[in-house]
Amino acid sequence: MCQHQPPCRSADSADRESARLVAHHPEQGWSLLCNGVVLFEDTGELLPDGRVIAPQRPPGASLTTA
Repeated sequence: MCQHQPPCRSADSADRESARLVAHHPEQGWSLLCNGVVLFEDTGELLPDGRVIAPQRPPGASLTTA
């Protein structure tokens, strides 16, 4: 999928978030990376094969805003 040199990290790599941005939609809360990973602003991820990576919230983080 990636045409960059050197190629971006694959969606299976531990550092998959280091791939280049293809599309960025902050108003909708998501970005698409070159490796096919969709990143969400809550730190969740959707991998190209359909697997979901749950958001990585710090301990004690609230789900609501003040």
